[in-house]
Amino acid sequence: MSFDLILFGGTGDLVWRKLMPALFQAFRHGSLPKDGRIVGVARDDLSDGQYRALIKSRFDAVELAKRPSEEEFSRFADLLFYLRMDLSNAGDYARLGAKLKEHNADTVVMYLATAPALFTVFCEQIAAAGLASPQMRVVLEKPLGHDLQSNRAINESVRKVFSERQIFRIDHYLGKPSVQNLFALRFGNALFEPLWRRETIANIQITIAEELGIEKRGAFYDSTGALRDMVQNHALQLLCAIGMEPPINAHADAIRDEKLKVLRSLKAWTPETLRQHVIRGQYSAGNVDGAPAAAYRQEAGVDAASKTETFVALRTEIANWRWAGVPFYIRTGKRLADRAAYIEVNFRPAPHAIFKSPLGAANRLVIHLQPKDGLELHLLAQGQDNRRTSQTLSPVQLDLDFDKRFGSERVGAYERLLLDVIDGRLNLFVRSDEQEEAWRWVEPIMDSWKNDAEGPRQYAAGTWGPSASSAMIARDGFCWTEEC
Repeated sequence: MSFDLILFGGTGDLVWRKLMPALFQAFRHGSLPKDGRIVGVARDDLSDGQYRALIKSRFDAVELAKRPSEEEFSRFADLLFYLRMDLSNAGDYARLGAKLKEHNADTVVMYLATAPALFTVFCEQIAAAGLASPQMRVVLEKPLGHDLQSNRAINESVRKVFSERQIFRIDHYLGKPSVQNLFALRFGNALFEPLWRRETIANIQITIAEELGIEKRGAFYDSTGALRDMVQNHALQLLCAIGMEPPINAHADAIRDEKLKVLRSLKAWTPETLRQHVIRGQYSAGNVDGAPAAAYRQEAGVDAASKTETFVALRTEIANWRWAGVPFYIRTGKRLADRAAYIEVNFRPAPHAIFKSPLGAANRLVIHLQPKDGLELHLLAQGQDNRRTSQTLSPVQLDLDFDKRFGSERVGAYERLLLDVIDGRLNLFVRSDEQEEAWRWVEPIMDSWKNDAEGPRQYAAGTWGPSASSAMIARDGFCWTEEC
């Protein structure tokens, strides 16, 4: 199968940090279709050779195991081309059309690694130039809007040119091997599904924590914040994967139908729950890994009086038969004590205790997303300590490290997603109604913050966020992992 992959924003950070390394890994693994071209598009005045040299130099910043050798890059570079183009200039689309005709590929993928403000412009110009075709696919990077209204406007403009099956709204968390194994765990095994319900599960916690601050994205982040950047998309997609009913098959719409039901079942916010169950924070100066870290308001590009949140913790419930009464906790933030993303499923204690066990001990399933990738099952068992009676139990755990188990067979998130786009598989991409439902659910939170004069709670960089986050979960008699 022949393909053209057109990377708009072809000299930007996303392309050289994520997309090009992922495409090279697909090339190295032999999974990238043979007859293909990768065309970088940007405003810079570069030749094909200069673009290849630029990408080669950027590979020096990629982790060592994923860097190409001289010989490998020489072969990979044969796929790379460049087109100078201004997306807002109608005349440049004729040059794009000529570039596409050179190859006349079976599949054309337009990857918009650009500011969302250009999505509508791109669609209008593609239609005006007569370049839209059934074999064309368009990939939209987040953030897709900043609220429900802007999200709908973008979706409507894209749907005027492309059908839903041609639109690939990307959320790279869905491409992570650990998230794929979450689906396999639930729907490929008979062990857990009978336990996956309110009768046996006490609570579920989703944590996406970052040690880093906002790096060089101050202006972007200050207009976005943690709620839009992480909760509305990544965290809610993980919640859907945990909470959804088994789909009737593995087809894209069957999976996305079930995710949509979860989003529609999330408990609506009230003034009381917004006060008690949503915590926002912003990091102040602190210490990370033994080094001083500046406060958020001291970061380059950030308003010195900014009220943008760098931390969010919240409690919600899925109001349906399976999950009624089970709290779901989500927290995410910058400049926290560790870099870790995981889902923790906390089971209820045994209904009748006949053994002695540590106070509060119960079974837990921990699904690690990053940096570790695997599963931990926490159980209770009899130890061999002679000082204890045979009636005493101790915590033990089963630990499955997917990286050690599968090694070089692992496929990275962007590699998997890019190959899926080329092949036309929509399973790991987000449908427009899912996105709109997610925005609808977070909008009351955003509205309540607009009217909150106090702003976010401060927390020291290098900690686990505001103490109010711990108080929120403690009201239910539970605690975050590091506090239990």
